[in-house]
Amino acid sequence: MAREKSPEPEAAPERSYQELLGNLNPIARPLASRRLTRRLYKCIKKAAKHKQIRRGVKEVQKFINKGEKGIIVLAGDTLPIEVYCHLPVMCEDRSLPYAYIPSKSDLGAAGGSKRPTCVIMIKPHEEYEEAYKECWEEVVSLPVPL
Repeated sequence: MAREKSPEPEAAPERSYQELLGNLNPIARPLASRRLTRRLYKCIKKAAKHKQIRRGVKEVQKFINKGEKGIIVLAGDTLPIEVYCHLPVMCEDRSLPYAYIPSKSDLGAAGGSKRPTCVIMIKPHEEYEEAYKECWEEVVSLPVPL
């Protein structure tokens, strides 16, 4: 009895932005709009191609402390929130723009990783300067939580 080879199981089926919002944790403010989320993913992909991203809580925290500049993108569905709840405060202290996006698995994929990532720092670079500036302006204009 020959077994048919089943097709490769795809990573999770594509979920809509609205479905992803159901998994957000309470501190996910300011939340990027659907449009800004897409732009951030594109910017992260370009930055990853040029090795201009920092990924993961430890690495991002280390480079924030060293004074590196960039846009901080946090995943809104990370649990427990204690893992990264100190990062927004660090960003505000150093005037770094930050925004939450709905999915850590999508954030990891945009950064070129197969694993979910709860935070990425996008560093500026001349190769994708225009996309970076657009994202910077939109993230800065998001309302800061009280």
